[in-house]
Amino acid sequence: MHAPVLVLRDSLKRESGRKVHHANIQAAKAVADIIRTTLGPRSMLKMLLDASGGIVVTNDGNAILRELDLAHPAAKSMIELSRTQDEEVGDGTTSVIVLGGEMLHVAEAFIEKNYHPTVICRAYSKALEDAIAVIDKIAMSIDVNDRPTMLGLVKSCIGTKFTSQFGDLIADLAIDATSIVGVDLGQGMREVDIKKYIKVEKVPGGQLEDSKVLKGVMFNKDVVAPGKMKRKIVNPRIILLDCPVEYKKGENQTNAELVREEDWEVLLKMEEEYIENMCAQILKLKPDLVITEKGLSDLACHYLSKAGVSAIRRLRKTDNNRIAKACGATIVNRPDELQESDVGTGAGLFEVKKIGDEFFAFIVDCKDPKACTVLLRGASKDLLNEVERNLQDAMSVARNILKNPKLLPGGGATELTVSAALKQKSSSIEGIEKWPYEAAAIAFEAIPRTLAQNCGVNVIRTMTALQGKHANGENAWIGIDGNTGEITDMKERKIWDAYNVKAQTFKTAIESACMLLRIDDIVSGIKKKQAPGAQGPSKPKIETEADADSEQILPD
Repeated sequence: MHAPVLVLRDSLKRESGRKVHHANIQAAKAVADIIRTTLGPRSMLKMLLDASGGIVVTNDGNAILRELDLAHPAAKSMIELSRTQDEEVGDGTTSVIVLGGEMLHVAEAFIEKNYHPTVICRAYSKALEDAIAVIDKIAMSIDVNDRPTMLGLVKSCIGTKFTSQFGDLIADLAIDATSIVGVDLGQGMREVDIKKYIKVEKVPGGQLEDSKVLKGVMFNKDVVAPGKMKRKIVNPRIILLDCPVEYKKGENQTNAELVREEDWEVLLKMEEEYIENMCAQILKLKPDLVITEKGLSDLACHYLSKAGVSAIRRLRKTDNNRIAKACGATIVNRPDELQESDVGTGAGLFEVKKIGDEFFAFIVDCKDPKACTVLLRGASKDLLNEVERNLQDAMSVARNILKNPKLLPGGGATELTVSAALKQKSSSIEGIEKWPYEAAAIAFEAIPRTLAQNCGVNVIRTMTALQGKHANGENAWIGIDGNTGEITDMKERKIWDAYNVKAQTFKTAIESACMLLRIDDIVSGIKKKQAPGAQGPSKPKIETEADADSEQILPD
């Protein structure tokens, strides 16, 4: 008796699952369409209004998506992709969204035909494995000490950015900065921590060409007593503290009851002696510059300036760490534990300069700095912000190459090679997975197609010509020049991509597409506001097909 009901319920469930998939795919495509035009060197810029009413002008995929506030959960999930990509490898944030969106787009046809999402995901995973195998085969190793090659590589990776007109400059800054902070861990491993040890200081004014990498650090501070303390010291001995150089107050609220007047003087004397003793311990090591993260009292300032020592107080912890790395000092917690080995002697010059309206302290000309500051100059704040974003990407690319010195062709050539190889392999795959596998192969063409669109050339002709060149899998380095739209050899034009970036792009895009395809219901845990006068709390409702037609299906 119940058979027809069961069949009906099953088909209803399938129908609702299909609607959810459809809504998710549409959301993912919408996100991809927003930033599709920012891929490639001839890409368009986006002007964003942020929450506080300020404007951001950029064509960096991650920066654009960071500012978006989308309601659909699948769209949010797509935005997370670009953040993942940015944190992992720092580049390819636009490619990963375009590729992820395309993977979902080609899956839509199979969902319509009632293919089970698991089948599609299995095919995609197989395609990902084969794609990684293909790029392993065509990757080319390079020597990280060959500066012209490294420059060419970083330039081609940031050629798609707004600052590509100053390509050499940004690439130079990025390579200088990353090679300074690189630390050999042995066994051929290198650690390059660009977040911790490279600080970008943006100072409006001057020209972009005045930007430089300092062999040391700079920070926005002046000496404590400008009239009495030296603002320029050659070969300074530097002591770094993270404790206050002032009288220690009681741990909690303290009351002292004094009977005689002289006791007050004794109390004050004790304070003075404490500070004098502290300064004596510091001065024992004959420093020229004392820097502390905490306060420094007037009295301590007096003792230090009398001894001809310059002092800087209330420095950020991160800046202090960078100074320690640059000049070889050790940050000390208690002045009475200071030793000769804690004193930093690696710096060549300490100087305080006025740039614009503010004073900046420079500790530069260091012998073997393991931290540095990039000083950026430029006409306006907006320009500086965009240059900084591009510089971050360039430094990430340089870091990736130092970690894994392998190259792949840019300009969509890698994707076309992968696509051609997967198409060939799809004929040998048996069973139902063959078709989604072939669709994944076609989806890889989204990158060169988008590049062609953004160049303004005839997309169909260009894509047909490119597919013809890649059909036999011989011309792996033939791609599209993003500036002119010509079909050329990427080796000659020096249009390259880092292996790490490409591999991460493929993995992130395909794995996220699989995750979104596996979702068959969106269950809302948010309580809907009840209309006044409604009777009691209503039953929990399950929202399916993302409320596409606002029809709500109650659980049985």
